[in-house]
Amino acid sequence: MKGGAVENNRHLASYAAQPQASRGRLVAEAVPQFRSEYQRDRDRIVHSAAFRRLEYKTQVFVNHEGDMFRTRLTHSIEVAQIGRSIARALQLNEDLTEAIALAHDLGHTPFGHAGQDILNECMRDYGGFEHNLQSLWVVDELEEKYADFQGLNLTFETREGILKHCNLDKARQLGEVGQRFLLKTQPGLEAQLANLADEIAYNNHDVDDGLRAGLISVEQLCEIKLFRRQYDVVKEFYPDISGKRMVHEIIRRMINDQVADLINNTKQNLSKHQPGLIVDVRGLPEPMVSFSTDMRDLNLQLKQFLRQQLYQHYRVQRMSNKAGRVIRNLFDAFMAETKMLPPEQLHRCERLESRQGEEGRARAVADYVAGMTDRYAIVEHDRIFDPSALT
Repeated sequence: MKGGAVENNRHLASYAAQPQASRGRLVAEAVPQFRSEYQRDRDRIVHSAAFRRLEYKTQVFVNHEGDMFRTRLTHSIEVAQIGRSIARALQLNEDLTEAIALAHDLGHTPFGHAGQDILNECMRDYGGFEHNLQSLWVVDELEEKYADFQGLNLTFETREGILKHCNLDKARQLGEVGQRFLLKTQPGLEAQLANLADEIAYNNHDVDDGLRAGLISVEQLCEIKLFRRQYDVVKEFYPDISGKRMVHEIIRRMINDQVADLINNTKQNLSKHQPGLIVDVRGLPEPMVSFSTDMRDLNLQLKQFLRQQLYQHYRVQRMSNKAGRVIRNLFDAFMAETKMLPPEQLHRCERLESRQGEEGRARAVADYVAGMTDRYAIVEHDRIFDPSALT
């Protein structure tokens, strides 16, 4: 390792992921000259087609419903920002944390979780569909950019962080990166951290988007302890504040409250267990990066509120229902007649079908549909099912 990468490593804790000690890539490559291995991973993710498409993929609200709402891209950037702040405070590897955060949603379908649920139903007889596994599939296989290998050829540690959960049958098929699910060991601290940074980002920013959309109200949220205690602080310091400024002040304090709790509780966990190296972290019986019990309870109350009042709101349900029909119709149409696939997708479909039969065909169709943006899925649906859209 050359240049600034070595210098940066001096600030890492002994149990942080060290790029020069990475467990490597699926295809061996020369060591980068002016970047660390994890910086290279981050850069490849940022330059990937799948990352660019996140700009037009739903977080909660469909992309065309308004440009003030978060997308998968803005969400991923927010996760990376929160993750890097926490990693720095804990002396963990910021570059690895950022790479995981930026890649964690690369496999998400159009139309958010509604799209994933329907695609999983469509794939029920063919191994199912799960966006977390799909994100790994994207970086391992679906990205086609490099002459020497398929996918992005990321390091083991980044791939480990992308794969947050996995059933045992799938884990057995994934080689080294699936072993921890079989052996019941822990991932590295950066992977643990990125997972909780994701939770902090989407809970708090869904509150913001829900308020902007008028689907939930400040009055309702004042029944939620995590929100109410920051609301009281803001109104005490700024009695006349209201509207967007008030909401922003509350939410940024909520995020800070959760981040501070996570840092402090993780430091206590590390002090108690005293891991020396990353291998010691992997062998511990439970994750070291965690909220305090009190904060976990507060987060659970917020999650339950969002599930009941936002995600199950009739307007969100209408969107989800329409989105589900688009996904199902596309999947069924391409499965019935693969010649409607674009040439590149058709070639891949025929190749997989020749190897794996109908399951291979289904996997190729699911990969194509999952990679679509919200608006491209709608356009493709119109091309196939609207008689007036013949091009």
